[in-house]
Amino acid sequence: MELVIYIAGAVVFFGLVMASIGLHEIGHLVPGKLFDVKTTEYFVGFGRTLWSRRRGETEYGVKAVPVGGYVRLVGMFPPAKNRPGEVRAYSTGPFRALADNARAAEWSAIHPEDEGRLFYQKPFWQKLIIMASGPAMNILLAFLILLGVSVSYGVYRSQLTISSVQECIVAANAADKSCEGKPPTPAAQSGIQPGDKIVAFNGMPVSSWDDVSRLIRANLDHPALVTVERPGQRIDLKPVNTVITGVPDRYDPSRRVAAGFFGVEPEVVRERGGPVAVIGDMWQMTKQTVVALGYFPVKVYYTAYNLVTGKPRDVYGPMSIVGASRAAGEIASTNQISAAAKVASMFTVLGAVNLFVALFNFVPLLPLDGGHVAAAFYEAVRRTIARLLGRPDPGPVDTAKLLPVAYVVGGVILISGVVLILADIIDPIRLF
Repeated sequence: MELVIYIAGAVVFFGLVMASIGLHEIGHLVPGKLFDVKTTEYFVGFGRTLWSRRRGETEYGVKAVPVGGYVRLVGMFPPAKNRPGEVRAYSTGPFRALADNARAAEWSAIHPEDEGRLFYQKPFWQKLIIMASGPAMNILLAFLILLGVSVSYGVYRSQLTISSVQECIVAANAADKSCEGKPPTPAAQSGIQPGDKIVAFNGMPVSSWDDVSRLIRANLDHPALVTVERPGQRIDLKPVNTVITGVPDRYDPSRRVAAGFFGVEPEVVRERGGPVAVIGDMWQMTKQTVVALGYFPVKVYYTAYNLVTGKPRDVYGPMSIVGASRAAGEIASTNQISAAAKVASMFTVLGAVNLFVALFNFVPLLPLDGGHVAAAFYEAVRRTIARLLGRPDPGPVDTAKLLPVAYVVGGVILISGVVLILADIIDPIRLF
């Protein structure tokens, strides 16, 4: 029965992710239709067509490889400048040939009656809205999903009240966890007690545990004066020095950094929240995701290296949709949390996946949406400068010339996807 629940959880989560991808493409399709861009295809998946239905000029359907989707907006590549409305009959090198061939393939489906309906002919702000609306849809989905979790179930948050005090400094990898012969923690020396509420650190008021954690980490081995509230009184504890230790980085937990250590654990309470709390959580997740994207190629490399050499996989490393679905299956089948916690956890992961998809697509490189957004901004700036200087309109940006970049980026994405899928099958990250 546990296996059935595991598979069902993984399949349901996978279906929800594919629905999110479908809605991402709807984000492109709807403004494209509103701005009268000729749109011939809307598909979820790639490869062989499993099902399709034509409505007007657009074919809607599902393809066999469920790893993405696309909307075909006709006229992404403008004609070659030497002969407006036609393509070049020659090339001056492999990159030029690549652009010319792509432009030729694009223009083979363009007819005289399409004049004015081609993507490149639209104002930059319409291009911007069309290309940014896909990732924006994922951000909206992430917000709504996480808001639903926060309102209905809540989010576990660390409080300013202390739940426990570590008596001695013990290395994380030490076999002997006893305090015999080990130095006391700064917290034990200060006299802080369970039930105390931290209200200031070195005279600086704090309003959340995140404030406390940030100040302690930045304090390294410098003097620390902690002010607490006990029933009926406010107390400045005995001044101590925090000590330096290695802790996970706030934005990349796979890295350990030097930081101050005090030696207390906060109470953790499940709290319901509204839009403001969710926006704060999403902002924190965004900062972590941006850092993760910066290290993404390196982390994929080490994932492949560890897979080949048999070394343990980094539990904070990236995973594919297969890995995320397996994690959802684990959540669904575990008996360590309640049914409500399972549902909340699965939808929290789904919200995080949507936010990641949005931020990933905003990377300003073709073939990602962010590459087209950047091209639209560049076009607007170039045309504005030309107008201010009294020069001729330079016309739309020829994105066909950027196809070598698009192929390199696409290749990296493809290889990364294969590596991560293999790792998620052979050596998956386990939650329980």
